[in-house]
Amino acid sequence: MTDDAIHSARLDLIVGTPAFYEASLAGDHARAEALIGAAIPPDWFADRGILTTFQGKLQRDPLYQPWALRAVILRAEQRMIGHIGFHTPPDPAYLQALAPGGIEIGYTIYSDYQRQGYAKEATAALIDWAYTSHHLTRFVLSISPDNVPSTRIATGLGFIQIGSQIDEEDGLELVYRLDIIQG
Repeated sequence: MTDDAIHSARLDLIVGTPAFYEASLAGDHARAEALIGAAIPPDWFADRGILTTFQGKLQRDPLYQPWALRAVILRAEQRMIGHIGFHTPPDPAYLQALAPGGIEIGYTIYSDYQRQGYAKEATAALIDWAYTSHHLTRFVLSISPDNVPSTRIATGLGFIQIGSQIDEEDGLELVYRLDIIQG
């Protein structure tokens, strides 16, 4: 486990390092598991698209690492149950119209662990870290209209739908924003 882990009641969010992505892409399960300190399910190794995407982002910009994808570790089992992270560092150009100064979150919880509150807990922990450590106050989630569980997570955390967009890979997405009012 790394020093920059984010902790919640049941979860540890461990940032992926270049070595972790290298081991994952090479199919070196033992090394990848040693690097994050937890068992990793086959789902992670099978998703080569996400592995190469985030490895590439870190290679192009090592300063992206604190914002990068994190393994969601169920502490009681020392098992990776999904992943969560920010699509980019704060304030990317593509969010200027809908959420200036914002940052977009994405997450996946593997099917055996869904509907147990882990996605909401991980998202809340990630938001708290970004707000507390980096003073970010605007967060975005883009959700398929058919994804009722993620819509419930968003609204349960206080996100409000502010628009929609067509994603090249995922099609229609509803855009939700959370503004933390300081004071």
